Amino acid sequence: MDAWLRPTSLADALAALAAAPRVILAGGTDLYPSHVTTPLPGPILDISALPGLRRIETHADHWRIPCLATWSDIAGADLPPVFDGLRAAARQVGGVQVQNAGTVIGNLCNASPAADGVPNLLALEATIELASRAGTRHLPLEDFVLGNRRTARRPDELAVALRIPRPPGPARGVFEKLGARRYLVISITMVAAVAEYDAAGAVRRARIAVGACGPRAVRLPGLEAALEGRRPEPALVTTAHLAPLTPIDDVRASAGYRLVATAELLRRALAALGTPSARAA
Repeated sequence: MDAWLRPTSLADALAALAAAPRVILAGGTDLYPSHVTTPLPGPILDISALPGLRRIETHADHWRIPCLATWSDIAGADLPPVFDGLRAAARQVGGVQVQNAGTVIGNLCNASPAADGVPNLLALEATIELASRAGTRHLPLEDFVLGNRRTARRPDELAVALRIPRPPGPARGVFEKLGARRYLVISITMVAAVAEYDAAGAVRRARIAVGACGPRAVRLPGLEAALEGRRPEPALVTTAHLAPLTPIDDVRASAGYRLVATAELLRRALAALGTPSARAA
């Protein structure tokens, strides 16, 4: 078996995965740093030469983010305000070099509990397209990321694209992150929120997700329900809304601090969603 394959067609890539498991390499910004002192873990499938899998597509009822789209592509794309949270995260993932090379789907497949993209994609209700020689299947993101470094991708599958549904009316996303400094840092906690607004500026529907407070990012259904039919107000956040979170003590923060900080980030997110410019988006 070749230790390194760089196919130039999707069919060849799927054939290679069908023949034997391989480590998939796109931007390498997660893979290479985790193996600075150790060999790469097995034969590599380098997908960076696959054609047609970088351009972000706009369709009548959804957007499609393919597997080679980078964080810089997201930051610079002509996307509506519902993507403002994901775009904010794109500008905070490492430095510019990492943003230019790292892919959105690579960050997702790495399945770190502190991956900045995952809460935003949960709030956007993304589904992931998984392709193999046997066919294609689509999974909601909450069914794809299973835990710390674990996903539902089978060894013969390639995560080809993300699909983001188009909201029926005005909507906006926000992202709030806490780290030891502004950039180039792993999150202590983070909050992503998307609100859809009615004609009066109240929340028709909300999706709110928190990362770095458990083995995977999770949504807060209680807070989402509390927002429906109301204008976003920081005072709506209560301790009960944090019940789905399971933070731990580690070198970056204690579990208790994470909960207090998350509540504050939620208040900031609701304040941002409640501004007149947000409701008019």
